[in-house]
Amino acid sequence: MRAAFFDLDKTVIAKSSLVALGPEFHARGLLRKRTLIWGVLSQMLFLRFGADDDKLTKIRESVLKVTKGWDHNEVRALVAETINEVIEPLIYAEALELIDHHLGQGDEVWLVSMSPAEIVEPFAELLGITGAISSRSKIDEFGKFTGEMEFFAQGANKAVAMRELAEKRGIDLEASFAYSDSETDVPMLQAVGHAFAVNPDRQLTKVAHDNDWPILSFSHPVRAHDRARSHTPFLISAVIIGAAAVVGRSRYHRN
Repeated sequence: MRAAFFDLDKTVIAKSSLVALGPEFHARGLLRKRTLIWGVLSQMLFLRFGADDDKLTKIRESVLKVTKGWDHNEVRALVAETINEVIEPLIYAEALELIDHHLGQGDEVWLVSMSPAEIVEPFAELLGITGAISSRSKIDEFGKFTGEMEFFAQGANKAVAMRELAEKRGIDLEASFAYSDSETDVPMLQAVGHAFAVNPDRQLTKVAHDNDWPILSFSHPVRAHDRARSHTPFLISAVIIGAAAVVGRSRYHRN
């Protein structure tokens, strides 16, 4: 069995899912205005320069500090109420067509995201895909976030989780695909036989060139419920199949 693994932020959607939901959290009294502004500025820097492990660790620690004491059910309810209005319009049409291509080929499709499960899992359901690997926060006996992390889906942890999932579900990782925008996801991309850099940051662009990974550019937004009418400016499935074949032949001739 094959699978396709997609990073979420800047790969499937145009910006950070956490930042996109920030105004909703602020409206519910969960975020202070200063915290919201900091999140927007961080997102602008992330889009421009990418993020290394140190930056992502700082983001994780900041998020944990802010969310400590939040009610888990309240957060779940907020995401369920707003995901169609806030997150869905950010979906790249090219990503959606590519997801549908993999589903049509009988591949499993998984989101693999640093964002929390409370956001990623409902979004995976919205897309109608197989499932999600995401960060998980600890919840106390009262249903409140403790400010501690049970699993952080970042860097090498993504690859570890993918390998565990592959063993459990019988997925052939060498025959599988992965898509991401960030240099921090190199372990995730290296875990499969067919890696693709999507809207890559500068560091990943260099790594992609060094490893002969195809580079894709996603830029056209579309809502998930419009997917039947979505036609991107190029035949994305043909591009992927062609690129994978060329890379495969290149690797074969070098061996």
